[in-house]
Amino acid sequence: MDPVDGVVGVRNGFFGTKEWADYNINCINGCYNDCKYCYATMMAKRFGRATKDTWKDMKIRDDVVNRKFRKYPGRVMFPSSHDLFDIPVFEDACITVLEKLLESGNQVLVTTKPRYNIIKKIDELFNMYKDSLQFRFTITSMNNKQLKFWEPNAPLFEERMDSLQFAFNNGYKTSVSIEPFLDKDPVPLVNIVSPYVTESIWIGLMNYIPRSNIPQEEIRQYSDIRENYIKENINLIYANLKELKMIRWKDSFRKKFQGR
Repeated sequence: MDPVDGVVGVRNGFFGTKEWADYNINCINGCYNDCKYCYATMMAKRFGRATKDTWKDMKIRDDVVNRKFRKYPGRVMFPSSHDLFDIPVFEDACITVLEKLLESGNQVLVTTKPRYNIIKKIDELFNMYKDSLQFRFTITSMNNKQLKFWEPNAPLFEERMDSLQFAFNNGYKTSVSIEPFLDKDPVPLVNIVSPYVTESIWIGLMNYIPRSNIPQEEIRQYSDIRENYIKENINLIYANLKELKMIRWKDSFRKKFQGR
């Protein structure tokens, strides 16, 4: 991969974010959502850039916000290691980067656990770029109790659905990521979101589930997730969804299904 001023080229290979876009752009270090399974958090802790307690304390990357973006070949995903927030200083930074990307003629995939106010603002500011912009909303469960445990500061299910319906009804290209799926059976969630999806629904697993250093009061939730991802359940999910044309299987799901 070739990091250039917050831009990471991902054209060689097709796993992780590479399945979605040719380039990733991020303008914030850290993420207030503070999701327990977040890969970016794990990498930041591994390399000493953050701790479990400090990852949610976000910092703007001025080097990215202030740069001039060229038109990149292929699609650009923004963001990939943080979210879009309706906290003024962070909102302004993300809007600035998105504006520069679109004005430079890029095809942009906006990935987010959507906050309705942000999606509405993007529509107000950039509706003339509908042909260049696609939303991919992460909706991992219909159960708000599950969401509050795994994604403590992210929006609840109702706000994510309101955002999806708003984008769809206003003529945007829409897709949904159910990665990681948090319920044993994601089929009911697929059925709820599919009428508002124009392109694809992605199903994926939690990439890393720790087995040690888990607080006693959280052991049950981690055990339940492991049970969700046993091969028998993966096979059943595949059988129930394989005929739905908009379904896409993330690399995490394919590896489990294929037994690799």
